[in-house]
Amino acid sequence: MSPVDSWSGRRVRLRGIEPDDWQAFKEFDAHSADMRSGDMLHPPRSDEGYRRWALDEATRPPDGDEFRLAIATARDGVLVGTVNTVDADPRAGRFGYGVAIGHRHQRRGYAREAIGLLLAFMFGERRYHKCEVGIYAFNEPSLRLHRSLGFTEEGRLRDHEYLAGAHHDLVLLGLTADEFAERRPFPALPDVSGGSER
Repeated sequence: MSPVDSWSGRRVRLRGIEPDDWQAFKEFDAHSADMRSGDMLHPPRSDEGYRRWALDEATRPPDGDEFRLAIATARDGVLVGTVNTVDADPRAGRFGYGVAIGHRHQRRGYAREAIGLLLAFMFGERRYHKCEVGIYAFNEPSLRLHRSLGFTEEGRLRDHEYLAGAHHDLVLLGLTADEFAERRPFPALPDVSGGSER
């Protein structure tokens, strides 16, 4: 992670959604299996509907600690996905998130790095204690990713969602700030004193 920019890593940079991103989001939604893995299958949307959605996202201020960011490649700025926080509860110190990577950009480490950048911000800057996520039991790649990031399975909601003609379990996983920091220590603050006074 760059010491100058907390939102950039080796592979990705997290940024706000721009109105011109609508075409990439339309392309992401064209893959039905990806839509089901992250949420559910939605009816087709018009180009104008995508334009309005992107404009709304681009101009919407964060709602406390709930926000959505675009995931772009660090090298050339190509939009590859999105990450958003949900259910942020500062009193209890927990939050959740969703991450989605467009079909042709998957299996390149983009989700892993985007999640790491988001967790570093929420744990290290916003003082949250725990992150909780729910992943469909059939989404084995996402379950493997989250387990490799240190998430622990905490439960399972049986027959919780209905997709593709059947009910599916939702696997609940959690990660604490301390568990995150064991694997990825928070960066030290830079020395801004300019040297000792004489």
